Amino acid sequence: MLTWPDLTSRARGAPDATVAYGDDPLQVADLWRPAGDGPHPVVVMVHGGCWQTSIADRRLMDWAAANLRAAGIAVWNIDYRGVDRAGGGYPGTFRDVAAAADRLRDAAADFALDLRGGIAIGHSAGGHLALWLAARHRLSPDSPLHRPAPLAIGTVICLGGLPDLAAVAASPDNGCGTEVIARLVDPSRPSPYADTSLPPLLPIDAVQHLVNGREDRIVPLRLGEAYVAQAQAAGDDARLHTVADTGHVELITPGTAAWTHARALVVAAVERDR
Repeated sequence: MLTWPDLTSRARGAPDATVAYGDDPLQVADLWRPAGDGPHPVVVMVHGGCWQTSIADRRLMDWAAANLRAAGIAVWNIDYRGVDRAGGGYPGTFRDVAAAADRLRDAAADFALDLRGGIAIGHSAGGHLALWLAARHRLSPDSPLHRPAPLAIGTVICLGGLPDLAAVAASPDNGCGTEVIARLVDPSRPSPYADTSLPPLLPIDAVQHLVNGREDRIVPLRLGEAYVAQAQAAGDDARLHTVADTGHVELITPGTAAWTHARALVVAAVERDR
């Protein structure tokens, strides 16, 4: 199994632009834009790190973003305040992710980006957040996270994600632990998970590809299996892709079987929407 240095010791590319969506240094998105006039298809990318900025920020996705750019696909790689930063947690982390995604609509005109279809890709905790972006249209108007006319996401590629926060809180064997979940929900609500966990928001009416490593020690495979079953039962087009001899790092490491499969899913979604 790969370790994080196996990825982070590689030569790192650079984004083509960094765009702010707020005043905090973390309220930015990096744009990785292919050469040429465009318009270029674009995906929203969301990093993981157990929802904690001290563990990871958007730069962990630089290698995956550069790989998609080389394939002719622009990447809107967003950052956000984790639960361990002032303003993060509930509702701040979710408001950041939402604002970052919606900022893409303005950037699309500035950078000749094609928003047709709406594609998001996220890793680990970012897989949860990418799915949540696709589900925002299902939020109740009384939720502090509700916003009118959210950016439409029609396809999500969730890499080793944690969609069901209640299941994570009940799974001490997951690599993020269980205590972090309390900072991602509103305990004052009658149903604390109603607006942040995916199962209460189903069906989300988006194609959902969950790519999981069979040897992932951070995100147990059963979490992906259980969520896909729930999504399918609710009527969503949800599919589980398992990759042998694969842990957590391989999912975002170019050249691995897992990332090659994930990139193919992105390319297929782009081609379907054109």
